[in-house]
Amino acid sequence: MTTPDPRLSINQATVKHADLATALRVTATAGVQAIGTWREPVQEVGLATAAQMLTESGLRLSTHCRGGFFTLPAGPARRAALDDNRVAIEETATLAAAGAEGSTAVLVLVAGGLPEGSRDLLGARERVRDAIGELAPDAAAAGVTLSIEPLHPMYASDRCVVSTLNEALDIAADFDPAVVGVTVDTFHIWWDPDVLSAIERAGREGRIATYQVCDWKTPLPADVLLGRHYPGDGVIDFEPMTRAVLATGYDRDIEVELFNEDIWATDPLEAVKRTAAGFASAVSPYLTV
Repeated sequence: MTTPDPRLSINQATVKHADLATALRVTATAGVQAIGTWREPVQEVGLATAAQMLTESGLRLSTHCRGGFFTLPAGPARRAALDDNRVAIEETATLAAAGAEGSTAVLVLVAGGLPEGSRDLLGARERVRDAIGELAPDAAAAGVTLSIEPLHPMYASDRCVVSTLNEALDIAADFDPAVVGVTVDTFHIWWDPDVLSAIERAGREGRIATYQVCDWKTPLPADVLLGRHYPGDGVIDFEPMTRAVLATGYDRDIEVELFNEDIWATDPLEAVKRTAAGFASAVSPYLTV
C-alpha cells in the first residue's frame, strides 16, 4: 500500500458506524497521521477517556465536529444550544491538547436552518452572528477557533443558513481571526463563481481554519446529506481550489469528510484506504508549489 499523504486527515464521519476506538485504530493502521473527531463518539466513552485514546493513537487532531445550530429564537432552547456549544469548546481544547504535535483546536460550526414555521432567512443569519458573539469569549479563553462552515444552498432551510464562503467571512469579520475562522469544504462551495476570490479573501484575513475535500456526483441520493464521494469519483476540479488555499499559506491538515451510505457500509479500514487513494490521485498532486 502506498504511504498516505502526510497532510491527509480522516474526518470520523467517513467511518460513521465505527466507534472511536475503531476509527482511531483504522486511521493509524492505514498510515494516516490525523483525524477529525465527532462529538457523539467522544461522548460515548467520555472526554477524559477519549483524550487518552487519542494520545495513545499517536494521531493529530485536525478538527472537532460539530457545534452550531444557532438560529433558534430567544428562549430556553437557544440557551441550551449555546451551553452545549460551550461544552463542545471544552471538548475541542481537551482533545487538541491530547493529540500529537501539530494538532489544532478547531471546532467546526454548522449554523442551523430556518426555525420551524419561519421564512426569515436574514434574521436567522443575524442570530448566528449573535450566537458566535456570545461564544467567542469562551473560545478565546480555551484557545479554540470557531470555524464557520458554509453549506451548499440546498441545506439552507433545514441545516445551514450560511451558504457561501463570503457569507461566512462577513460573519467572522466581527471577531479576532484566531477565535473565529471559516471551513473551506469543496463539496459545499465548488459551484460558487466567486469561490477563488473568496478563498483569497479568507487567506488575506487569516480565516482559513480547516480545508476539507470530497467530491460531488449526480444524481444526488434521496437524502441529499448523503451525497458525498471519495475525491476523484465525481465532477469537482480540486486543482484551482487547492492551489488557492495553499497560496494563502495554509499549512494544516486537509480532511476528507464523507457522508455516504455505501461508504459507511464498507469495512472501516478499507474505507480509510480508499479515501487515502482518492486523495493521493485527486488532491496530492496540487499540494506542491
